[in-house]
Amino acid sequence: MFTYLAASVHEFVSPSTLPGAALCGVVFAGAAWIAGRAVRLAVHRIVDGHAPRADPTVVRFLGQLARLVIYVIAFLSYVYLVPDLHELGGVWLTSVGLVSVVVGIAAQSTLGNLISGVSLLLYRPFRIGDRLQVNTPAGLETGVLETLTLGYTTLQTDDNRRIVIPNSVMASQICINISQKTQRIVSIVTVIVGCGADIERAQAILIELAKASSRMLEFDSCRVSALSDSGVTLTLTAWCLNSASASEFKSDLLEAAKERFDSERIAIAH
Repeated sequence: MFTYLAASVHEFVSPSTLPGAALCGVVFAGAAWIAGRAVRLAVHRIVDGHAPRADPTVVRFLGQLARLVIYVIAFLSYVYLVPDLHELGGVWLTSVGLVSVVVGIAAQSTLGNLISGVSLLLYRPFRIGDRLQVNTPAGLETGVLETLTLGYTTLQTDDNRRIVIPNSVMASQICINISQKTQRIVSIVTVIVGCGADIERAQAILIELAKASSRMLEFDSCRVSALSDSGVTLTLTAWCLNSASASEFKSDLLEAAKERFDSERIAIAH
């Protein structure tokens, strides 16, 4: 009886038998899934703030690459462990040159995206959360970098559309990053006053109002930019934090300038 049970157990767990090979396949698949799940949880843990110095773009990309490597290693280990697959493995190894050529041609685009993704990761021209401007078949699009995967880069636009761009295209095209911390936006405010107005006083008012605004980061200049029969054009330029602040600064300045000019009888040309 003991011998029979031992033989049955051996047949069930031995990789050389069909039940044993199936059991090994389940074990390797489960181990690969658990290891991939652990890598995924570790990536989420790091990205969610438990490691504030880590770059989310690098962590997520390497996490996906690590999971792919785990699955490949699990498959190759399974092939090596099951005797009936040794011959198949030997055939694969002896024909690796031909297979490489065929796979390279068939998956040229996929491999190009993978290599381009690694290139984007190494040079790091942008990170997850950066606001980018890219050229698409529909024209110039602006969106926030959402994901950088092994094959594709995904942007989310202001109107909640998702733009999916192959990494090979993303690495080869001109991309404008408009969300760098040092990025500033210039706001240009133009006012035309009458030919008989006190130009110096009008300039002084505009400068005073601009410097009093909390939306301005740095004042640049206020100069006479044009002359015409209808009046004198004054152009004020100032630096703001972003495009929204620049737009609000311009609106606030024009409204305040209108009130001050009216109170000091400085005519605004039409």
